[in-house]
Amino acid sequence: MKKYRLERDLLGEREVPAEAYWGIHSLRAMENFPLSPYRIHPRLIQALAMVKKACARANLELGYLSEKIGKAIISACDEIISGNLHQEIVVDPLQGGAGTSTNMNLNEVIANRAIELLGGQKGDYHLVHPLDHVNLHQSTNDVYPTAIKVAAIFLLRELEEVIAKLQATFQEKEKEFARVVKIGRTQLQDAVPMTLGAEFSAYAEALARDRWRVFKCEERLRVVNLGGTAIGTGLCAPRKYIFLVIEKLREETGLGLARAENMVDATQNMDPFVEVSGILKAHAVNLFKIASDLRLLSSGPLAGLKEIKLPEVQAGSSIMPGKVNPVICEAVNQVAIKVMANDFIITQVCQNGQLELNAFLPLLAHALLESLTLLINADRIFRDKCVLEVKANEGMCYYYAHHSWATVTALVPYIGYEAATEVAKEVKETGKSVREIVLAKGLMDEEKLDWVLSPEAMTSLGYKD
Repeated sequence: MKKYRLERDLLGEREVPAEAYWGIHSLRAMENFPLSPYRIHPRLIQALAMVKKACARANLELGYLSEKIGKAIISACDEIISGNLHQEIVVDPLQGGAGTSTNMNLNEVIANRAIELLGGQKGDYHLVHPLDHVNLHQSTNDVYPTAIKVAAIFLLRELEEVIAKLQATFQEKEKEFARVVKIGRTQLQDAVPMTLGAEFSAYAEALARDRWRVFKCEERLRVVNLGGTAIGTGLCAPRKYIFLVIEKLREETGLGLARAENMVDATQNMDPFVEVSGILKAHAVNLFKIASDLRLLSSGPLAGLKEIKLPEVQAGSSIMPGKVNPVICEAVNQVAIKVMANDFIITQVCQNGQLELNAFLPLLAHALLESLTLLINADRIFRDKCVLEVKANEGMCYYYAHHSWATVTALVPYIGYEAATEVAKEVKETGKSVREIVLAKGLMDEEKLDWVLSPEAMTSLGYKD
């Protein structure tokens, strides 16, 4: 038979499984919020444990925790930071209470593990209490938003790294395709000549901007309200602790965190998250555009543009033999859409804070950390399974470039608009190339024409007089 222990809270007594590290507060949250199949993000669990450890270290140094209790709490936090006990964080990420259920879940798990380390039995809160010891001088309202920022900063650093690798790969392709002349298109119609390398250079440049924006995001999140307790006034926390705990958190995380000058503002106003989410959305927009372009350029393989070849990673159809789809690009597109949707969620959460607190931070945490994780994975997969192995179909690019009347635009400075129009008309009517018709009409000598239609001339800034 399953064994239970009896725990008490404000509302009465409940049986808790004897082997569970979580307690009565977590049990009530599990019963109250069976909302989703999701789990608390592991980065948030680790960040919360870092915050709890920093608080314990500050309280230990100032004498508010005994050495025995303080060290046991710190050891329990270290286990969670290393990835252990995450299965004991059982509450739904979507919950009422501004994150209180998650905070209490961590408090109970840390307390019960610390009790074990001291040789006691789970639930013996005389040894280590979830609130009196683990949560000492804290509130959900300063611990939880601080942990979200810490988790987000770690993920932002990871995202910047994968964007940099994706950017570098597009730059390599820019060089590889530097001499592949093709037709550029506007409104999906033939426009003017360019090189495939120039096209890929634009993708690299967009990603360079994303990388810089993401790098700067850390500045928006490094100011935290830890020590502000319930509403930012620091009520129930000693002044020395308020100044010391942020130092301990800096040491614990290795991040350049700073205590907010106005912690009331930092507790009630969540606009920095809106700014960060907007930057993630901008990256999602660029990813969507780039992935869509690659899908279009690779369309075919016979009846489409087929200017590039994407790597074949899996069979594409359950009914059409031989079909291979651009599935990596499509997966990236879907991630981008999800990140854009999460940006709307984050905006709604932040605008719906009321007075001294935002009650909807659990939804913000879930959406923000999900977006970061999705983008990290999408960038990595896009690079490794698609962009690295993109090949130019040089023959098709050459064919389009030399059989499209759009190429004649490059000749306008040399033969004039009217003559160029006549050339374009004849290309349409005869199917001959621009080069053939210009030489036949004697409009330009062969050497100069070859230069004007060369990759160098196509991509140089302006033309030589």
